Amino acid sequence: MKYTKPRGTQDILPPDVYLWRRVETVFENTFEAYGYEPIRTPIFEHTDVFLRSVGEATDIVSKEMYTFVDRGGRSVTLRPENTAAVIRAYLENGLHRRGGITRLCYTGPMFRYDRPQSGRYRQFHQVGLEAIGSDNPVVDAETIDVVMTALEALGFDSLAVKLNSVGCAECRKPYGGVLRRELERLKGRLCEDCVGRTDKNPMRVFDCKKCEEVKDELPSISDHLCPACADHFARVKSHLDLLERRYEIDSRLVRGLDYYTRTTFEILHGSLGAQNALCGGGRYDDLVEQCGGPPTPAVGFSAGLERIISVLPEGSPARKAGRNAPDFYVACADENAAPRVVLVARGLRTLGTVEVDVSMRVLKTQLRQAERALARIAVIVESASPLHVKWRDMANREQIDVEDGRLLDVAREHFTDKRSG
Repeated sequence: MKYTKPRGTQDILPPDVYLWRRVETVFENTFEAYGYEPIRTPIFEHTDVFLRSVGEATDIVSKEMYTFVDRGGRSVTLRPENTAAVIRAYLENGLHRRGGITRLCYTGPMFRYDRPQSGRYRQFHQVGLEAIGSDNPVVDAETIDVVMTALEALGFDSLAVKLNSVGCAECRKPYGGVLRRELERLKGRLCEDCVGRTDKNPMRVFDCKKCEEVKDELPSISDHLCPACADHFARVKSHLDLLERRYEIDSRLVRGLDYYTRTTFEILHGSLGAQNALCGGGRYDDLVEQCGGPPTPAVGFSAGLERIISVLPEGSPARKAGRNAPDFYVACADENAAPRVVLVARGLRTLGTVEVDVSMRVLKTQLRQAERALARIAVIVESASPLHVKWRDMANREQIDVEDGRLLDVAREHFTDKRSG
């Protein structure tokens, strides 16, 4: 091979691409049912968009971003996540002037320079949504309900919702002081990265996979919430109870991005082992203002499609066989018949889907391919019969001659009979 795909990327080939499309459609239909509108942002942004919002102390910014200088000398970054880009678009295009709640959803590729592993790639794909403009706990609960509804529609069950509140600036500041003192005491047991996090952003220690034992000895943000954050969290839980969405409190759950405030959540699936989070999200009430807009609360989530598809239940409706079978398979018996094949196929496409075979393989091989494609009708065009085609019903193997001028009438009658039957 002269060329191979870059490490950490993948080619998604037929028939897998049909599975991907069906999974994406389930999410998109669910989002639409909850009033979300699709948005598409560039796959690269000015680097400051992510530095300012995701946080310089996060692993994403410090280790994983694909950042480069373009020919104009500007620093740009392939998007490692989409919330910051959506907020930039929300502000730049004046959506914040509409008032009320702006509900936006997306699907697309993201990029992180991470160690490739099962279900984890350097180019990966996310679906997600953002509800911008309300601090009502109902919206937090609704966001979790949207995700669960989509996953259930894909056939998932026995999912676990992990829930926490990471507070706001008012309660995190004193908590940060308490946490730093404890981390200083435990400094000799921290990994090198967490030693650096102690000063920059001590809550990032809860993201570290190397310092699991240390986390058990650290104070919990849950015990340091201000009254407003404690009330907000209590109401989120109450709304989830009302929706009959079960959850477990996880006081370590801070998520990997600096912009989160108050509610954070993850949805877990047992078959993924240590990397068992299917998706996650939370509230980010300060991000719009940090990006230059007016104070605007917001909440959202994202889900990695690679991870979801890797554990998609066998009985999932998204797992139905490949693409839809063609209504017609037009076979070309010889080279001289090729011009007629084009015209016959164009006419039949006014009634259904058509696959054309001009490979010039023997007719028997072409009909065998029509069977494999699960075509309902094979139409055989040959130059020896310039005014007729052969109409072959693939189900009962019956074959008749049909005049070119009557072909569409026969096709209409056939499909009318099938529907009425």
